[in-house]
Amino acid sequence: MEAMREAWTDDRLDHLNDRVDEGFKGMDQKFAEAERRAADRFDRVDERFARVDERFEQVSRQFEQVSHQFEQVNYQFEQVDRRFDKVESGLHRINDRLDSMHRMAMQFGGGLLVVLIGYLIQL
Repeated sequence: MEAMREAWTDDRLDHLNDRVDEGFKGMDQKFAEAERRAADRFDRVDERFARVDERFEQVSRQFEQVSHQFEQVNYQFEQVDRRFDKVESGLHRINDRLDSMHRMAMQFGGGLLVVLIGYLIQL
Protein backbone atom coordinates (compact mmCIF):
# COMPACT_ATOMS: atom_id res chain seq x y z
CA MET A 1 0.00 0.00 0.00
CA GLU A 2 2.75 2.35 0.79
CA ALA A 3 4.07 1.92 -2.71
CA MET A 4 0.77 3.16 -4.11
CA ARG A 5 0.77 6.23 -1.97
CA GLU A 6 4.21 7.14 -3.12
CA ALA A 7 3.12 6.74 -6.71
CA TRP A 8 0.81 9.79 -6.76
CA THR A 9 1.97 11.85 -9.63
CA ASP A 10 0.82 15.27 -10.72
CA ASP A 11 -1.24 13.67 -13.47
CA ARG A 12 -3.01 11.40 -11.02
CA LEU A 13 -3.63 14.27 -8.63
CA ASP A 14 -4.98 16.39 -11.51
CA HIS A 15 -7.22 13.50 -12.55
CA LEU A 16 -8.48 13.11 -8.96
CA ASN A 17 -9.06 16.85 -8.76
CA ASP A 18 -11.06 16.73 -12.02
CA ARG A 19 -13.16 13.84 -10.72
CA VAL A 20 -13.87 15.70 -7.46
CA ASP A 21 -14.80 18.81 -9.45
CA GLU A 22 -17.15 16.74 -11.63
CA GLY A 23 -18.70 15.20 -8.54
CA PHE A 24 -19.35 18.66 -7.09
CA LYS A 25 -20.75 19.81 -10.43
CA GLY A 26 -23.16 16.88 -10.31
CA MET A 27 -24.11 17.80 -6.76
CA ASP A 28 -24.53 21.43 -7.80
CA GLN A 29 -26.82 20.30 -10.63
CA LYS A 30 -28.81 18.10 -8.26
CA PHE A 31 -29.14 20.94 -5.76
CA ALA A 32 -30.16 23.33 -8.53
CA GLU A 33 -32.79 20.82 -9.71
CA ALA A 34 -34.03 20.34 -6.14
CA GLU A 35 -34.23 24.12 -5.68
CA ARG A 36 -36.13 24.45 -8.98
CA ARG A 37 -38.60 21.73 -7.95
CA ALA A 38 -39.01 23.31 -4.52
CA ALA A 39 -39.58 26.72 -6.12
CA ASP A 40 -42.17 25.18 -8.48
CA ARG A 41 -43.94 23.59 -5.54
CA PHE A 42 -43.87 26.83 -3.58
CA ASP A 43 -45.26 28.63 -6.63
CA ARG A 44 -48.13 26.11 -6.75
CA VAL A 45 -48.70 26.54 -3.02
CA ASP A 46 -48.74 30.32 -3.50
CA GLU A 47 -51.31 29.91 -6.29
CA ARG A 48 -53.45 27.74 -4.03
CA PHE A 49 -53.22 30.28 -1.23
CA ALA A 50 -54.21 33.00 -3.67
CA ARG A 51 -57.29 30.97 -4.65
CA VAL A 52 -58.09 30.35 -0.98
CA ASP A 53 -57.72 34.08 -0.29
CA GLU A 54 -60.08 34.80 -3.18
CA ARG A 55 -62.61 32.33 -1.79
CA PHE A 56 -62.36 33.93 1.64
CA GLU A 57 -62.98 37.32 0.06
CA GLN A 58 -66.06 35.92 -1.71
CA VAL A 59 -67.32 34.44 1.56
CA SER A 60 -66.63 37.74 3.30
CA ARG A 61 -68.64 39.62 0.66
CA GLN A 62 -71.48 37.12 1.04
CA PHE A 63 -71.44 37.60 4.82
CA GLU A 64 -71.57 41.35 4.30
CA GLN A 65 -74.61 40.91 2.05
CA VAL A 66 -76.28 38.64 4.61
CA SER A 67 -75.45 41.13 7.36
CA HIS A 68 -77.01 43.94 5.31
CA GLN A 69 -80.13 41.82 4.75
CA PHE A 70 -80.36 41.15 8.49
CA GLU A 71 -80.09 44.88 9.12
CA GLN A 72 -83.02 45.43 6.74
CA VAL A 73 -85.04 42.70 8.48
CA ASN A 74 -84.25 44.26 11.87
CA TYR A 75 -85.39 47.65 10.59
CA GLN A 76 -88.65 46.12 9.35
CA PHE A 77 -89.20 44.39 12.71
CA GLU A 78 -88.63 47.72 14.46
CA GLN A 79 -91.34 49.25 12.27
CA VAL A 80 -93.69 46.36 13.09
CA ASP A 81 -92.90 46.83 16.80
CA ARG A 82 -93.80 50.51 16.56
CA ARG A 83 -97.08 49.60 14.86
CA PHE A 84 -97.89 47.05 17.54
CA ASP A 85 -97.12 49.68 20.19
CA LYS A 86 -99.66 51.98 18.52
CA VAL A 87 -102.23 49.17 18.38
CA GLU A 88 -101.57 48.33 22.02
CA SER A 89 -102.00 51.97 22.99
CA GLY A 90 -105.29 52.10 21.07
CA LEU A 91 -106.48 48.92 22.80
CA HIS A 92 -105.70 50.46 26.19
CA ARG A 93 -107.81 53.50 25.29
CA ILE A 94 -110.67 51.25 24.14
CA ASN A 95 -110.38 49.24 27.36
CA ASP A 96 -110.50 52.44 29.42
CA ARG A 97 -113.61 53.56 27.52
CA LEU A 98 -115.29 50.20 28.05
CA ASP A 99 -114.46 50.38 31.76
CA SER A 100 -116.03 53.83 32.04
CA MET A 101 -119.10 52.67 30.08
CA HIS A 102 -119.41 49.70 32.44
CA ARG A 103 -119.13 52.01 35.45
CA MET A 104 -121.74 54.34 33.96
CA ALA A 105 -124.10 51.39 33.26
CA MET A 106 -123.68 50.16 36.84
CA GLN A 107 -124.40 53.65 38.18
CA PHE A 108 -127.41 53.97 35.89
CA GLY A 109 -128.67 50.53 36.94
CA GLY A 110 -128.12 51.38 40.61
CA GLY A 111 -129.96 54.68 40.21
CA LEU A 112 -132.79 52.96 38.37
CA LEU A 113 -133.01 50.37 41.14
CA VAL A 114 -133.22 53.13 43.79
CA VAL A 115 -135.98 54.87 41.83
CA LEU A 116 -137.84 51.59 41.38
CA ILE A 117 -137.56 50.74 45.09
CA GLY A 118 -138.70 54.26 45.96
CA TYR A 119 -141.69 53.94 43.65
CA LEU A 120 -142.59 50.55 45.12
CA ILE A 121 -142.40 51.90 48.65
CA GLN A 122 -144.79 54.72 47.78
CA LEU A 123 -147.31 52.39 46.43
